[in-house]
Amino acid sequence: MNQIKRVVCGISGGVDSCISAYKLKHRGFDVVGVFMRNWDLTDETGHCQADKDCEDAAEICRKIGIPFHEVNFVKEYWTHVFTPLLEDYQNGLTPNPDILCNRHVKFSSFLQYAREKHNADAIATGHYARTSFGPFLERSSPEKNCLLFKGVDPLKDQTLFLSQISQEALRCTMFPIGEMHKRVVKTTARQLGSEFKQYAHKKESMGICFIGPRKFSNFMREYCPPQRGRFIDVDTGKVVGQHEGVQMYTLGQRSLISGVGAPYFVAQKYPKTQDIVVALGHDHPAMYSSTFEVDEMHWISGTPVPPRDEMELDFRFQHAHPVVPCRVRFDPEDPQKKRLTVVLTVKQFAVTPGQYAVFYDGDQCLGSGRIGATEATKFISGIVSGLPDESPVKDRLRIKVPERRAVTASC
Repeated sequence: MNQIKRVVCGISGGVDSCISAYKLKHRGFDVVGVFMRNWDLTDETGHCQADKDCEDAAEICRKIGIPFHEVNFVKEYWTHVFTPLLEDYQNGLTPNPDILCNRHVKFSSFLQYAREKHNADAIATGHYARTSFGPFLERSSPEKNCLLFKGVDPLKDQTLFLSQISQEALRCTMFPIGEMHKRVVKTTARQLGSEFKQYAHKKESMGICFIGPRKFSNFMREYCPPQRGRFIDVDTGKVVGQHEGVQMYTLGQRSLISGVGAPYFVAQKYPKTQDIVVALGHDHPAMYSSTFEVDEMHWISGTPVPPRDEMELDFRFQHAHPVVPCRVRFDPEDPQKKRLTVVLTVKQFAVTPGQYAVFYDGDQCLGSGRIGATEATKFISGIVSGLPDESPVKDRLRIKVPERRAVTASC
């Protein structure tokens, strides 16, 4: 029997958390609204978006008729999200801060806070996702694992960002709008009356919260001093341009190299030498991979037990991209299945080390792990090994996935 009474709902100030809290209140739960302040520094214009969002969150709670609280997780965010992000960028990797924030803050620190400060039986968020326990945990069972499923709105599904959360957190989390389309959520807000109509029209927050509307390169200069490096053509080994550091670029990004007519794209980065290998044209083979390795795999609902040492699944590593079929191969000497080899049916552009490979079995999100070595890495290695011995870059470029090193004191 479901004994859930008090639910602490994260309120961001947007329409999704607004309707989530409203639905919880309408179903008779004792709802407490909480705004999480994870980043509170002002931008170069002196504007702090968190202040405005907090005001909106408080107003939403007042209109719904639930108590409002604010909790500060800036320290936790800095430790578990921002510092690792800087380390990864300096080491040539491309992190996903939203996944880290959900794992360490929204579904860990927030859950602990809700239990200790508000005696919560469950937490709720405005994510577009579903679980086997139902949108209000009405099907929860102590004997079963909770399974994570895609939201019904394919354009808003957010399971990729939830792919690292713990089973403990998932089994006590409600996703009240996971079975709704975004357009229905907005329509619901408008139908609640003029007081709520403004949230249906509020601009959604996009991108990384602590960067905001600023250019990524300008933001990085504040925390990581520029380091002069070279753009090197993957085919010729010749230097074709200069840049201000590997932390300014990600794989697949078009590199704006002055004096070059055709577009170059980032194919590999070398933090020790600050060299960036670029490929001429979007369709260059160095930009595509059909195989890659995964490390630190997190299985949300337990390690799978397939009849063989492989599974047929779907995969994605970017939120906006559709899933693609793949074959996941396991290491027989790794019973926890933390290390995977993935073979894709269709080659993918810029499969990026440091990003999270998220795996699906139909609509179920099984979990994710960090992308390591890729086919493109090996392709570039083969090209470099074929360069003349007198090539100035042959000795400098050693093709391997960079290991994480400690962030320098200047960042």
